[in-house]
Amino acid sequence: MPSSTHHVVLGNGIAGNHAASVIREREPDSRITIVSAGALLFYNRYDLPNVFRGRQHWVDYLVHPPEYYESRNITLRRKTQVTELDTRTQTLSLAHRETLHYDKLLIATGGHAYIPERLLDYTKLMLGFHNFIVAMQAQKSVRKGGTVIMLGGDVMGIDLARTVIATGHRVILVLDSRTFWPHEVTPSERVKYLQALTNMGVEVQDSGRVERIEMISGTGSARRVFLENGEHIRGDVVMPFYGLVPTVDFLATSGIDMERGILVNPQLQTVRDNIWAAGDVCQIWSAKHNAYRFFYGYRNVKAMGEVAAHNMTGKKATFTSTVSEELVINRDGTLYSPYWEYD
Repeated sequence: MPSSTHHVVLGNGIAGNHAASVIREREPDSRITIVSAGALLFYNRYDLPNVFRGRQHWVDYLVHPPEYYESRNITLRRKTQVTELDTRTQTLSLAHRETLHYDKLLIATGGHAYIPERLLDYTKLMLGFHNFIVAMQAQKSVRKGGTVIMLGGDVMGIDLARTVIATGHRVILVLDSRTFWPHEVTPSERVKYLQALTNMGVEVQDSGRVERIEMISGTGSARRVFLENGEHIRGDVVMPFYGLVPTVDFLATSGIDMERGILVNPQLQTVRDNIWAAGDVCQIWSAKHNAYRFFYGYRNVKAMGEVAAHNMTGKKATFTSTVSEELVINRDGTLYSPYWEYD
């Protein structure tokens, strides 16, 4: 008899899609629904710097062909915003006034770019790099041989900087306390890592925090960034890279335990027996650190999807990170982060 279990996965990224695939392998007859706020099919966001290398069609980034979901009997609901989770009735409220029932739920909504409060008034003058559409906007905003101004400099931004520089553009990095996030570095390590950035061709700007951002009219550079010491920098685009914030707004009334992210045990289960979380949205209990911790990077996130899927289908599995959290200086003096590795 076909399984009546309805597995709902919130999030169309690495963790959510891999979990759906594993659930289908383990339960051929169960019902699986992936709910995505975005319009596109699942694509590899770690590959997005290649828009600067000429790969500018979203289909080139797809992890699975369009027919994948139908062939595996997985329902994908795109452009669907979840506004509330009711754990008592096991329903999700959707923005278009529909409710969706689940038997087992995986929250894999990921994170979005953190913007310091002092810069929120300038959000419209900056471009992120969190999805294909915004990545294309950023690429088209940079003139041939033009300048990208990066603020903060987390490892995702530094990864992008490598490609931007390799394709003939300048990168000016305005340093911040979150430079190299999520790696934790000591002051002495920071000095050598900044030198490694310089070796990579990054122009490091350490003249204080950003004070304001202005649009420049006419031809040439489109943005001007003013620093605390009175200096200013001109560039084609300003891109914030201050790390991630978990996407959990819709959980405000859910009763699920949260700090910055969703708190889960090593089996990725929340305080609710039928709800799990995976990816950048969750903090996992670590006995080693005696604390709830985030674990970043493609390989960690994919592993979480698999662990959650096994536990949702009756097999006990525990998440253990195998990704090094240490930055590496290559033999040529450039910087490398294990978080850049993906399949």
